[in-house]
Amino acid sequence: MKKVLKNVSFVFLLLKICLIFGQEVHSRKVIAVDVGHGGKDSGAIGINGIKEKDVVLGIAKEICVLNKMIFKGRYDIYLTRYDDRFILISDRSRLAKSLNACMFVSLHCNASTNNSRGMEVYTLNSFSEDSGPNIKKSIALGTEILGEANLHLKIENRGMKFANFQVLRETIGYCPAILVELGFLTNSDESAYFLETSNVNAIALAILLGMDNYLKIQL
Repeated sequence: MKKVLKNVSFVFLLLKICLIFGQEVHSRKVIAVDVGHGGKDSGAIGINGIKEKDVVLGIAKEICVLNKMIFKGRYDIYLTRYDDRFILISDRSRLAKSLNACMFVSLHCNASTNNSRGMEVYTLNSFSEDSGPNIKKSIALGTEILGEANLHLKIENRGMKFANFQVLRETIGYCPAILVELGFLTNSDESAYFLETSNVNAIALAILLGMDNYLKIQL
């Protein structure tokens, strides 16, 4: 291609795990990765038939693998789903709160009626006394992820954007919260890119490095 782009299991099950291993959870940074869509909600469908719900699940699982492989499990990473099931948005946000997560990263893929391409990151578009500090931190987090993707994968950087997405609105009061649009499944290059395992691994690594960069800055 021309430009190289270089689960909540059941919510209650995860909460039970948190209670059992509570001390361990709080001894390390906890990251909540929201795996968009799932089950009856396929999300965007690419021109090659690839489904958003499958793409983001593969990337999320690889983030967990790389955390153990590269960082020796430095972070406790929990996914909002580990298989193809539908999770209510409100449950996704509640999980982040219950885990006392230091960040919430929601993974999605984009779609458009033209040949748009690239990665963009959203955070909440309304400031308040409660959400203001976390919105600023969310911008810093999103900027780090975009920077890693652009530097190592040459993904076009579409920048930080703002929206009133429910999953952000219901989470930003607890921790920094972003929604990452990984690329456009309606773009022939990017849709094909997500079919390759090595590319899935590469984008997962860029996201993980971006999160790690952000947490180092916060220390």
